[in-house]
Amino acid sequence: MRYPFLAGAAVVLMTAALAACGSSSGGGEDKAAGAGPAASSEPSAGPQAGPEGSSSTGPQPSRTSEPPKIPAGELTPATGTFTKKQKEYLVDRVPQGMDPAAVLQTGQETCDRLTYLVKVDRDTAVGAVLTGEIAGAKPAVEHLCTQHRDLVTEAARGYADGTHRGSALRPGRYRDVTPTGNCAWQITGANGKDLGSGSSGAGERTVITIPAAARTFTSTGCYAWLPEGDNG
Repeated sequence: MRYPFLAGAAVVLMTAALAACGSSSGGGEDKAAGAGPAASSEPSAGPQAGPEGSSSTGPQPSRTSEPPKIPAGELTPATGTFTKKQKEYLVDRVPQGMDPAAVLQTGQETCDRLTYLVKVDRDTAVGAVLTGEIAGAKPAVEHLCTQHRDLVTEAARGYADGTHRGSALRPGRYRDVTPTGNCAWQITGANGKDLGSGSSGAGERTVITIPAAARTFTSTGCYAWLPEGDNG
């Protein structure tokens, strides 16, 4: 009865020994295979770092750089021709690969918005130019709709919401444009001296005076302030 047991035990021991030999040689192969990726991990780090914005893959374009523009001599529509004013508007405004007619259409739409707003409320139109709500108004007016030049001129003499200091201030009277219920303003002089402040909780339009002694003018919730009368 003992012999079968001993024979079986011998088989088990022999099997374990062979397995140990196999795992010993296999372990060496595993280590060799593992060393491969580890050795190649450094070179692969270069391409991975590229998308993160590192310089390891060479010079990267600036995020703020503008795409090259179509030269003035190549600004031609697919059909027809541009007028002199239209072409002047397009110079240095059309990126390579873009249809100049599409850029021109954007300028014409800007002019259309100004024309519409002037009919509804002129102050609102000037305020939209001043605050940048109508983007690109100045070049569009300069070349495509010169009848609105007075809007751009008046907007340059006003103030959008925010803080304005020093030489940016022009003494005179100003009226707010489309104030909200939280419209508030403050004028300070040298050393932070309070020269005037107020608010319009009801959203009513207000006229204020910025004195020559003003050093800072702050406005919030008033949208924009336009010159009242002959302010220069």
